[in-house]
Amino acid sequence: MPAFDLIIRNGTIVDGTGDKSFTGDIAIRDGLIAQVGTVTGDAAEEIDASGHLVTPGFVDIHTHYDGQATWDQEMAPSSWHGVTTVVMGNCGVGFAPARRDQHEWLIGLMEGVEDIPGTALAEGMTWKWESFPEYLDALEELPRTVDVATHVPHGAVRAYVLGERERPGAVPTADDIARMAQIVEEGVRAGALGFSTSRTVIHRDIDGEVVPGTTATAEELIEIGRAMGRAGHGVFEMASDMKREWDEFGWMGKMSRETGLPVTFAALQSIAKEMPLDEQIAAMRAENDNGANIVAQIALRGNGIVMAWQGTVHPFRFRPSFQAIEALPWEEQRAKLLDLEFKAQMLSEQNDLSQVNQDILPLVMVVCGGWAMQYQMDPDFDYEPQPDESIAARAEAAGKSGEEYAYDLLCSDEGKGFIYLPILNYADGNLDFLETLQQDSDTVNSLSDGGAHCGTICDAASPTFMLQHWVRDRARGTIGLENAIKRQCADTARLYGLEDRGIIAPGYLADLNIIDFERLKLGKPWLAFDLPAGGKRLLQKADGYVATIKNGAVTFREGAWTGATPGGLIRGPQRVELAEAAE
Repeated sequence: MPAFDLIIRNGTIVDGTGDKSFTGDIAIRDGLIAQVGTVTGDAAEEIDASGHLVTPGFVDIHTHYDGQATWDQEMAPSSWHGVTTVVMGNCGVGFAPARRDQHEWLIGLMEGVEDIPGTALAEGMTWKWESFPEYLDALEELPRTVDVATHVPHGAVRAYVLGERERPGAVPTADDIARMAQIVEEGVRAGALGFSTSRTVIHRDIDGEVVPGTTATAEELIEIGRAMGRAGHGVFEMASDMKREWDEFGWMGKMSRETGLPVTFAALQSIAKEMPLDEQIAAMRAENDNGANIVAQIALRGNGIVMAWQGTVHPFRFRPSFQAIEALPWEEQRAKLLDLEFKAQMLSEQNDLSQVNQDILPLVMVVCGGWAMQYQMDPDFDYEPQPDESIAARAEAAGKSGEEYAYDLLCSDEGKGFIYLPILNYADGNLDFLETLQQDSDTVNSLSDGGAHCGTICDAASPTFMLQHWVRDRARGTIGLENAIKRQCADTARLYGLEDRGIIAPGYLADLNIIDFERLKLGKPWLAFDLPAGGKRLLQKADGYVATIKNGAVTFREGAWTGATPGGLIRGPQRVELAEAAE
């Protein structure tokens, strides 16, 4: 009988610790790494990784697969990009706890905030739960290509407790807050890895109302943090506009010091945030210097809208002529859009912004006419585009107006052209500010939004982008391979108490990637209509992933799913199992 289940031989091992890479073998037995270095035994299967990187599986801590995870085993697109663990339930949105009469409201909340088609969620989910522990039980029933973990979401908790009283500005009573804290404690004790909330005006439900956490008081949030403290573990995750009057860092610091638990927030350059990013980081560090444990989640590229005629957003979304045809089947829409008379009519019109909420009007104006901030997505598109690559610059060179150039671009490829608009993290027209942040121990790579923003954003490929752009190709300066892998594996795992993964060493989970680094390349995004009820989503694959391995089973070979589903539900913090080295 073979000594091992799988041996990976002669790979360049980047072990996730940040130490220098080395050439060696990895032996796997019973889902765990058994040996690293020179392996002399035999195995049921061997993979020659000569000339390839071997890394831990990537741990993505900011996703929104809350609905998809109840029906989808493949867990694309994150699983296509070397991700073997996802943490979902971020930004205060999710589907438990949930009374029967709240299902539609929770779907509308997720659709509005995360741009996941409500029809897909309504058809795909079975709602076999009411309480949060019951939701975890339902998640546990379905094997997947990846492990899933989740937060308890503020929106669902608040709605469950307040019922019909949950409205923007609703003030919960002391009893309400105590009940919310009790639900969160129950969820964390059942296995949730934390709690999440959102306090940004950008996050709105399908009816345009701000999400429940936006107007919560510091007292409510701290009491919920105390509930996690009683349970003994948990991360408090938040997206916020960082209004100075809210003193977000003050109460986050107090909560972290009192409970001993980490608090993490989305740290971005954003037109919605009152505090600039430098001020956010400085305020965080002031609290950490006073004993807090606050961690900034950073994105590795501009958080951008990918605009297309069939997408959720594009520059002509508010033109009367487009609104007149948007309900038509795509083939009829396309015929109109490609008609020169219709084009002339559309370009002669003004945008009708009368129904746009004033809080997001600046963003909408950039979408509708910010040609200097919008970029053509060529086949080899660089997600750090320069000013001379903008729609404005290319339109001027072509002797066209910005709007005509944009219109023609969207009509290219039979109406399937794309425009990239980095609305966040691109205020300087480059990503230079992220170089130093990727060296800091109080920041963590995050904000991929895997599974969300189905018609607008395509950032589930963030781990691939990190390696292709930041480690290998970036003309303005790269970061080290070993540090990049550590940040996407060990650091993300440790923040959430997942000490059993993210490192290649005996006793750790056999979650691994074999990567042809020179061949690694992001593909062109495309719009698929493959969610339940024909729901749309932006997808993006990559070349160069030779294999992805989860719990010792090969889940993907050269980007194709093998059908293996070794992943499950993570309940609570995880510790390393010590594997005996083969004699």
